[in-house]
Amino acid sequence: MNLLLTETRLPSGQILQLIKGDITAEKTDAIVNAANRYLQHGAGVAGAILLRGGPIIEEQSDAWVQSHGPVKHNEPAWTSGGNLPCRIVIHAVGPVWDETRSESTAREKDGELAAAVKGSLEVADRLGLTSIAFPALSTGIFGFPEERAAGVFYRFIQEYFFGPTGLRLVRLVLYKASTVTSFEKVWHDHFSPKSQA
Repeated sequence: MNLLLTETRLPSGQILQLIKGDITAEKTDAIVNAANRYLQHGAGVAGAILLRGGPIIEEQSDAWVQSHGPVKHNEPAWTSGGNLPCRIVIHAVGPVWDETRSESTAREKDGELAAAVKGSLEVADRLGLTSIAFPALSTGIFGFPEERAAGVFYRFIQEYFFGPTGLRLVRLVLYKASTVTSFEKVWHDHFSPKSQA
């Protein structure tokens, strides 16, 4: 059972929540898959989504790549939810982190992660959805530092909602204990009354 850790109402009216649990159990209109460019759903979040959602997700993913080519950071793909409780799976490709990068190239990776977040929100809006759940994109095998990723998520979700949108609820669904700790730490730094003064 997924557990609500904390939530905040953004100045634009949307609710942002941190959830500990399994993204495949989410009943939001859409969930986001941590995908690779060719939508080969092997392990991690992608593997869990395919296992629970069924072969229709793989079939539609293959058809997407055949029609549109490899998925870009800023242009996620989407399929039906198959057997999942959500209606739609948005397949977002986050950046691969390299610890040897300079700070300037690390900021480029921040931008790629922000583009994947923004692109997913844009897809949800185009489809007329009102709720969406994200995993901690790029923090698994792609190696993006968890606290840095949390900061990117919080900043760019807020920035997105400065514009017109039908989305009302955004959830960040975190599976690993270390990811929960990192996202909670940055949450308190980012959303405390002092930080918003």
